[in-house]
Amino acid sequence: MYTERVMEHFRNPRNMGEMPDADGVGTVGNPVCGDLMNIYIKVEDNKIADIKFKTFGCGAAIATSSMITELAKGKTLEEALKITRGNVAESLGGLPPIKMHCSNLAADGLHAAIEDYLKRKEAEK
Repeated sequence: MYTERVMEHFRNPRNMGEMPDADGVGTVGNPVCGDLMNIYIKVEDNKIADIKFKTFGCGAAIATSSMITELAKGKTLEEALKITRGNVAESLGGLPPIKMHCSNLAADGLHAAIEDYLKRKEAEK
């Protein structure tokens, strides 16, 4: 059902945890399946210097959260905004069709965290 890469990210998630001093936080969820995802970013010189996640959900939700942090870390905000739902699933070697919504959450959570950062930065002006 799941690829070995999905199982690896589920068993050994990367960048898991909260970030109390985050520059941006994206919170997304899917009420149908009950998944809830928080993505935290730290931005330095317009790049994602650090990224963490806290996810309540199925194995696919945890794996996609882990993968999105790997894909986004070190990228500029513009590059990170170009990471798509498909990129997340592809990087994990695919997801079962019934679990594709999980990759949607991960990409949406990253984009929401970047948007939150940009709003906070604008409010400081």
